[in-house]
Amino acid sequence: MTQLDSIAARLKAVGQDHLLRFHDSLSPGQRDDLLGQIAALDLDAIRDLVQRYVTGNPKINLPARVEPAPYYPADPDSPPRPWDRAEARRRGERLLGEGKVAAFTVAGGQGTRLGFDGPKGCFAAGAVTDKPLFQIFAEQILATSRRYGAGLPWFIMTSPLNHDQTVAFFREHAFFGLDESGVSFFRQGVMPSFEIATGRILLADRHRLATNPDGHGGSITALYKSGALDQMRARGVEHICYFQVDNPLVRIADPVFLGLHAGAEDSSAQMSSKMLPKARPDERVGVFCLGDGRLCMIEYSDLPEDLQQQRLDDGSLRFKAGNPAIHILSVAFVHRLNTDPSSALPFHRALKKVPYVELESGKRIEPDEPNVVKLERFVFDALPLADRSIVLETDRVQEFAPIKNATGVDSAETSRALQTERAARWLESVGVRVPRTPDGRPDCVLEISPLTALEAEDLRGATLPTAIGPGGRVAL
Repeated sequence: MTQLDSIAARLKAVGQDHLLRFHDSLSPGQRDDLLGQIAALDLDAIRDLVQRYVTGNPKINLPARVEPAPYYPADPDSPPRPWDRAEARRRGERLLGEGKVAAFTVAGGQGTRLGFDGPKGCFAAGAVTDKPLFQIFAEQILATSRRYGAGLPWFIMTSPLNHDQTVAFFREHAFFGLDESGVSFFRQGVMPSFEIATGRILLADRHRLATNPDGHGGSITALYKSGALDQMRARGVEHICYFQVDNPLVRIADPVFLGLHAGAEDSSAQMSSKMLPKARPDERVGVFCLGDGRLCMIEYSDLPEDLQQQRLDDGSLRFKAGNPAIHILSVAFVHRLNTDPSSALPFHRALKKVPYVELESGKRIEPDEPNVVKLERFVFDALPLADRSIVLETDRVQEFAPIKNATGVDSAETSRALQTERAARWLESVGVRVPRTPDGRPDCVLEISPLTALEAEDLRGATLPTAIGPGGRVAL
């Protein structure tokens, strides 16, 4: 039996033999490309995936008992859970100084929704300087490495679509001053796109399968399969600081957060998360909850409206712990998630419109309605798999200014406003006068490089202006 016969037999066994429909009309190179893509599929799992998620449509089953998640308040002296911030910082700084921490950016997205042709990490995000997101992160990693006297290795997960562009961008900019050996790139995995009606994998071209990224939860698998996890172990890294590429205000390696994650009595040091108080009940962010006694994250669309609307006596939301996608995971925990079958993350189902090649005519079809089931995993589904997971409150102005949309909420405009507000607060805390409008907004545009300050205290003793002029644009 030839290799082609073997592949054809395996495809037929799982109802996907149509993928070879155009094989005989392809060039030798195209045939090799197609067979390589098919060989990369986990054909043993295809039939089950189709039955469970495509021809079947599993319902979201909420835990029987849903309660608000406990969290460490941003103010360590705040009831009902005071904690020792100084001790957490010392513990986290020790981990950083010993080189036991790595930064990890999920950067597979394109800037299409922003009207930008290229990887999202290349998008101009600095409020004054228009520095790209990757540069803002690189400067923070460089500043952190200098402060603690140990390298903070940076792992960046790209997508098959933007990998080459991302690597070229870093090379073009000389890795923004970082040691090239400390920056590693690897590709996100993909899943085949399944036709809703039949469960068949669609062809995007006669020699190419229709695929989609496997979600931010796929980063868990990609860390393992790419060898990135082995690289971390070889460096002595024990903890991974996870963040997404669209948030220029994220504190990448927060020593306080690291210290709580690694040393709090109620933490197993496997996976920890930051939370933001929701701005309103219907804000489109997931919510940290206790589901039957275990920490979990429930998507905003899945949390019942009566729970969304519940308030405490002081008027604040009862279910308020929003998810900004800032986590710490231990290397050992990520390894377990990949090697223990009982720890595999579930798939989530979404319906999408995907162009495809019609099998009968070979013509490319642009569907008017959703025609495929896209399967993806979410990283927060690892939370209930940790033995004991903790949540730390952070402030929206201090650490969350995502750039997701071209206009409106979570756009470049709102991000610049939040970057400016944070910079204004930092400057005011050390005595610099910042002009404000009657409604309290800064009457200026400000940007503070991480190389200047990682936090407000770093500005003490720095050479600063005594005041910012109205309408000024100042980068420090």
